[in-house]
Amino acid sequence: MESIPTFRPVFKSVNKPLTIWGVERRLFFVALIMGAATFTSFSSLVSGVVMFVALFFCAQRATKTDPQILRIVLNSSRFRNQYDPAKFAGYEVEWRQQRG
Repeated sequence: MESIPTFRPVFKSVNKPLTIWGVERRLFFVALIMGAATFTSFSSLVSGVVMFVALFFCAQRATKTDPQILRIVLNSSRFRNQYDPAKFAGYEVEWRQQRG
């Protein structure tokens, strides 16, 4: 029996990350909330705006690097480190007798 390939359409909007001004939306809202918290804490509009702008550019860079970076960082705490036997570094054990 002949294997006939099946073609299915893939829509770009399904695989495109949701962004606001080029920043992943969750990172955008974190920057916005931190800017508002800084404004509230220091009672200074300038400090709030500076904090938002700094976090916004950091979030923009992180989104350009990898749009799923926030999900990766948050999920990394749930998984334990795995031992890689190929990277085993031997060590020497020295036996000492206890004097008593």
